[in-house]
Formats: sequence, C-alpha cells, structure tokens
Amino acid sequence: MADIERHHTNQRMSQIVKHNGTVYLAGQVGTAGASVAQQTQDCLDKVDALLAEAGSDKTRVLQAVIWLADMADFDEMNGVWDAWVAEGHAPARACGEAKLARPDFTVEIIVTAAA
Repeated sequence: MADIERHHTNQRMSQIVKHNGTVYLAGQVGTAGASVAQQTQDCLDKVDALLAEAGSDKTRVLQAVIWLADMADFDEMNGVWDAWVAEGHAPARACGEAKLARPDFTVEIIVTAAA
C-alpha cells in the first residue's frame, strides 16, 4: 500500500497531499480585496511554491478547478492564467461561479499534478 504524505496540515485540511505519484493541492486564494488579476496571480504564485515543495511544477499539472465569485471576471482571470500556463502543458480545466469563503475573495484555484 502506498504511503500518503500530508504537508502544512491542521485539523481541517492539508495544503499538499501526495499519494501514488500524484500531488493534490488545497484550494488557493489570493490577497483578500485585491483585483481579480492580482488574486489570480497570488493563487498561481502559491501553486508554484507548493508544487515545488512537492517535487513538481506547473508543467506537470493534470487538472485545475477555478472558482470565481462572479463569472463576469472570467476574462480578467484568464489573462493571468494564460500567461502562467506553460506552452504545450495546458491541464484539463473547469471554471465555475461559487460563493467563496469570504466576500473579498474573488478567485480560488485547486490543482492536481503529477509528482
């Protein structure tokens, strides 16, 4: 049976879970109250750091789920997302609208990657 590694863990959640060569990241949010573009960049910066800690990187992302507080922000978020995705390495992706944990969060990104 493969071991499960958990990093940055508290009672509620782990920021990183590794199992069987797959890295699962908790949902990442940006600086509350910042613009959609800045929150998206903050999320992606956190994703980069967590993936590096887990021995992976954005070229190994398998899937991303993006939640926006308002789908009207889709283009602004995508401007940052498109600049971040490594050419030839676009993951499977979904984007939807959801009420996020705090009203001043506009973007949350959840990533699964190969280790």
